[in-house]
Amino acid sequence: MTGDAEILAALTSIFREVFADDRLAIAPGTTPDDVPGWDSAKTVALIVAIEERFGIRMRTSELDRLDSVADFVAVVASRRASDATAHRR
Repeated sequence: MTGDAEILAALTSIFREVFADDRLAIAPGTTPDDVPGWDSAKTVALIVAIEERFGIRMRTSELDRLDSVADFVAVVASRRASDATAHRR
């Protein structure tokens, strides 16, 4: 498993932990309206867990665009790519 699929699998694990629901299923189109209890506090918990899991730091401009799981996947992929590029220099 690589790329977006790998990120989505890791995010699924993170979402299940944050929401304390081992059966929670997410997809790229999943939004806060689709997950009971997904409020601003849960969003903060998700961001912290995602940053820790992937060893990244999200920018404020990125945080403002997190409207769906696909947005989380895109930010993680982008941060990982930019971090990898920075390490190659």
